[in-house]
Order: sequence, then structure tokens, then C-alpha cells
Amino acid sequence: MTKDDAHLQPLRLPLFAGSVAVALFLCEAGSALAQEAPGAPSVTGVLVKGQPPQGYKVDEPAMVKLTQPIIDTPQMLSITSRQVMEDRGAVSLTDVFRNSSGISIGAGESSWIGNNLTLRGFNARNDMYLDGMRDFGGYTRDPFDLEEVEVLQGPSSVLFGRGSTGGVVNQVSKMPTLNGFERSEVSGGTDDLLRGAIDLDAPIAALGPGVAVRFDAMAHRQDFTDLDHAFASRWGVAPSLAFGLDTPTRLVLGYLHQGESDLPDYGLPYLRGAPAPVARNNFYGFQSDFQHAQVDVFTGRLEHDVSSSLTIRDQLRFANYAHQWREMEPQVISAGVTATTPLWAIDVNRALQGGHDVDTFLQNQMDLLGVAHTGAIEHDFAAGWEIGPESSKPSYDFGLNIPATSLLAPSEDQAFSGTEYRRAKVSTTAFTVGAYAIDTMKLGPHWELSGGVRFDSFDAHYVAQYYSPTPATLGQPTTRQDVHELDQKPSWRASLVYKPTPNGSIYFDYSTSFNPSAESLSLITAVRSLNTGNIGLAPEFNETYEVGTKWALLADRLQLQAAIFREEKDNAREPDPANSAVNILAGDQQVDGAEVELQGQITEAWRLSASYTYLDGKTVKTVAGGPPLGSPLFNAPKSALALWTTYRFPFRVEVGGGLNCESRRYASLTTNPFTSVPGYTTLDAMVKWQATQHMRLQVNLSNLTDKTYYDQLHGFHVIPGEGRTAMFTLAFTG
Repeated sequence: MTKDDAHLQPLRLPLFAGSVAVALFLCEAGSALAQEAPGAPSVTGVLVKGQPPQGYKVDEPAMVKLTQPIIDTPQMLSITSRQVMEDRGAVSLTDVFRNSSGISIGAGESSWIGNNLTLRGFNARNDMYLDGMRDFGGYTRDPFDLEEVEVLQGPSSVLFGRGSTGGVVNQVSKMPTLNGFERSEVSGGTDDLLRGAIDLDAPIAALGPGVAVRFDAMAHRQDFTDLDHAFASRWGVAPSLAFGLDTPTRLVLGYLHQGESDLPDYGLPYLRGAPAPVARNNFYGFQSDFQHAQVDVFTGRLEHDVSSSLTIRDQLRFANYAHQWREMEPQVISAGVTATTPLWAIDVNRALQGGHDVDTFLQNQMDLLGVAHTGAIEHDFAAGWEIGPESSKPSYDFGLNIPATSLLAPSEDQAFSGTEYRRAKVSTTAFTVGAYAIDTMKLGPHWELSGGVRFDSFDAHYVAQYYSPTPATLGQPTTRQDVHELDQKPSWRASLVYKPTPNGSIYFDYSTSFNPSAESLSLITAVRSLNTGNIGLAPEFNETYEVGTKWALLADRLQLQAAIFREEKDNAREPDPANSAVNILAGDQQVDGAEVELQGQITEAWRLSASYTYLDGKTVKTVAGGPPLGSPLFNAPKSALALWTTYRFPFRVEVGGGLNCESRRYASLTTNPFTSVPGYTTLDAMVKWQATQHMRLQVNLSNLTDKTYYDQLHGFHVIPGEGRTAMFTLAFTG
């Protein structure tokens, strides 16, 4: 504990201990109430949110802080149901993201592995949530234990605290039910794809009424089509136990473990402002490269219905994310390379990215959800707090004397040689205290007025030890930094909803968010050059203005959402013209956009999930050394379309297909011309046969035309998309 932390310690410990004490008290009280009222009437309760959706259309968000159904929520909210994931053959969260046009996929680097994404033109790597609580670890998220995935677009710090410039992604876990079922599936496919998953749900009468257990497990191994040397291997288990289902007091205990061991492929380097024009299966790493991750998440959630109009919900979570890696990032050696240099004469430097990292998260989250009346006005409200520590302790390794290789014909089977050494060791600890209140006032049958406020205290302590890269003193300690950052910031939201009819709404929404310097628990922006330029900076501030409409169509089978919006980052970090090693808050970025989404059933046999996003993102204020005025934003395509549809024929046969289309995306704005990747369109297809009541056969084909395209974008490298792939699935339900 530093001297700067000392004044906060007397406040932190009682707050956190008190929060945990409240949770324990509620557990005791809840158990007693559940036993005292065995004949209590069935109540819906919050846990019903997130139960298996029927089809493609989801009416109620699982985010408990959103107290209204989707049609009355004044913000674009895209939900991918379990049925859509199943039909599309999604085997990673990145696959799930392809169902939302507002998301662009990014590539990871070093400790930032896993699922990286851009929402509405802004990086959302730190805006991943699991059941409403932050999920910031670096790992490849697998949907085996997910019921649905919610994408709330636009600044949402009033709900989630720091971050959420472009929105948040909330993963909704599968929960135990009293239905009882058995589901299992095995998949195989091109490039040695092999996957198995089980989903078991059972009531446990021996432990009393309302008790159920659910167990999900997955094992997955695959190579990648036309990415010949990389592979992914992971497995996971997710048991959960629920007490008091269909009673006023409900308790769920859950655990998620996932491990992965991969050979990563950093893809291709850039050359002359575009991906190098080489074969997409070129591999610039070594066969001994690796990427390992292990995730353990423990969650306890207690809910108690005080009355039919008031529910208390408390959630306590501990998560541990461990990650170890050594991989090569390809970088064209520019010395002597001109516009006419032939490809065979160009060499690529293998920049070693290595290290290990352990991240921890301990938080208690309390929510009070209810309905009240003041005269003729009905109030749907949510209020609560969250409190707890987080930490990130990465160690970064770099390399010397690693042999370069040919751009056109890399030495793929060459043994690793060179010297790997520690370059930096970082320890960041943070303590978050946040409190919020949101109220939706129903002013008669046609008008709803909503307002919310939240206050966050984000206290981060950053310590970094750097080591010498000079051969004579290689690996010896050099400089050390010890920095304390305390950011205290309010967030706001105000919206107005007009309901011309019960099945439609028109809304206006204004929301804010903020991004602290240590938002990702790291102040290092480019450890390769020891650039800790964010130190001492105040948070960035973001706001959005959104006008939209939502409608339930075709006898409530089909849901339409549409919105136009402006998002502004008013004080973006830019390099200081007087010292490029540090940043200043001098830039403004702006995105004007529009979105439309259709989800549901057009007929009883025809299902549809379709969305289109238009983004006009640009830099509207800058400084010397920053992005040029008017330049586009990173990884933000101007147009993006995601379409998936299925049709059920006689004899229990269902056929589906879809496409993903993105226009040009920009990777770097510091070169002339800007580095970019071209737009693309890919086509997918599915055939499913429900052979019996309990057995399903399914074939998924991806990238039908074998299109060469660039999928996962990074400022220094780009990963091509896979070629044509096929996956065959045999599923059983009991």
C-alpha cells in the first residue's frame, strides 16, 4: 500500500466487508424464508431472465438494470439467442459476433489475446461482461455455457461504470431449471475439427423443492483452413446449482473453468499500406510458438422477492485469469525497400511477443429492482452498487537475434533461435466503488421518461519494472515507475419514449461514459518503446445522442429496431507535440451512424436475423503527430451487413444461409497512405434434419466461395479469414 492509498484504506475495507456481510445475511434470510413458505405461489423472479429463448426473437433483456422489455428500452440492444448460435454453428464468441453488424473483429497481441472487438467505431476490448459483471481476462471465450449474447450499443457507464464508449457485450450463462433435460452433440469437420459438448439439467428432489443442477462441458480441437500451421485446443466445464427456484428466494452457485492451448498465427504483415500480397497460409512464426490460458470464475447470486413489486439481488464473484504466451509478430523490414522492390527480395522481422500474466477480479454487486407509484405515475426503478478489487500482473518478454525470414516464402519449419529476455514486469491493482440509480416513469399509456445517474471511484496503483534490452546488460533492471491514479467520475443518462401503440415505440436517448487512463489495468500503451504516455491523464469523456424506433410486427413474431446516432469522444488521447513519449487530452473523435435490425419469424417456418450498420467515423480535432484531421477511425467500416435466415421444409428438414459484408477498414493512420484492408463479403449455409424427436443431424458450410479476405485487424498485423470449411454435427436431446 502506498502513501497515496492510505487515506482510502479505512473506507475500502468496511465497504467491501459490509457488502459481503449483506450478501451472507441475505443468504441466511433467504434460506429461512424458503423453508418457511414451501407453499408460496410461483413468482417470476429475476432468474427467469436468460432462460432458453424460443427461436430468434428475445423480448426481455437479461441485464437486470434494464427494467423494460426490449421494445421499450431506449437504446439499440441486439441479442443473439441460443437458437441462432446453434443454427450458425458458432464455436467461439467471435463466431457469435458475426451475427451483429455493429461489431468489427480485431486481432489480439501479447497479453490482449482472445476476443477483441470494435463497437460503433470504438475499441470494446474492456467492455466484456459475464452475467452483468466484468469479464476482462484474455482468453478465447467459448459459447458452450451461454444462453444468449447481448450487445448494448452506445455509452453505458451509467449501468456498468468505466468504459463502454461504443457499448458493452453481456454474455448470459445457462442456469439450472426444473425442466430436466439431457443434450449432447459431437462435431467434426475440415482441418481436423473435432468438438464435443454436453448440457445436463436436472431437479434434485432429495435436496428439497426448487433445487436443480446444471452441468455443461466442452472439448474442442481444430486446425484452420488455409492457415496451415495454427491450431486451437480448449476444454471447459461449467457446473451450477440452484436453490429455491419458483420460490420468493433463489440462490445460484456457479463455476466456470476453461483451459486452452493454442499455436497462434499472427497472420500477415502490412506492406505499402495494405496486407502483404502473399498467400494467406504464409506462416511467419515457429512451430514451438504457444499460447496457453486458464480461466476460473466462481459466482454466487442470491435474489429475494420482498414483495411482488420489489426484488433484492446480490452477486459475488471471484475470477482468476492466467495466460502464458510466446508468439511472433511479422514486420516487414523496411530498410532498402522501395515501391518497386520485388516481393522475393523483402524480408520479414519476427518480433517476439512473450510473457505471462495473472489477472484477478473480486467484486460484490447489489441491485434493488422494483416498481412504485406516485399518484398516477408508475416508476420502474433499479438502484445499487458494486465494490471490489481487481489486479493485473503481466510480465513481457522480447527477443534478440531472432532470424528474419522471406516475405514470399517464409521458413515455416525453422527451429526457434534467438534470445528471449524479460523487458518489463508490471503490477496494477485497482479498487472500484460504484453506485447507480435509474428510474423509468410511465406517464400514462403513451409516454415514458427515464433518467439515471452513477458515480464511480476507480483507484489504480501501477508499478512497473523495466529491464535492459542492451546485449551487454541484457535483462538487468533499469528504470522503475510507481504511479497512483484516482479517477472519480459521474455518468448520466436521460431518455424519452413515446408509444403510439402498445407494439411500438419512438425514443430519444442521451448517455455518457468515461475511460480512465488505467481502464484495462495497464498504463503501458507500447511497452516495446516504454511509452507510458497515459500516466497522469484524466479520463476520456464520451457522449451519445440517439433517436430510434422499435416495433413488434406480424403478431409479435418479428422485432424491428432502427436508430440514428452521434457518438463523440471529446478529449481523446493524442501524442504531445512537444514530447511524443507522453499523451495529452487534445483530440476529438466523432461517429455519425445508423442501424437497423430485424429478428424473429416472418412465418411459422421462416426465421430471420438481419442487421445493417452505417458508420461515418472521423477525427474532428487533433494535434501534430496525431491522426490527421478528418481521418477515419480504426477498424470501423463505413458499411456492414449481417444476415442469417432459415426455412423449415416438410419432413423435418431446415435449410439456412447468410452473409457477412464489411466495407474497407483502416488499421493505421500514421502512414501515408493510410494502412487499410479491403472490404469483403462471405457466404455461409446450413442444412439440418431432425431425424427423430431426440436426434438432429446438421451440416454447416462457411465461406462457400472460398473468398480470400482479411478478418481480424490489428495496427501491426492482420489475420486472414479461413477458407471454405465444413462442420458436421450429430446432436441428441433427451
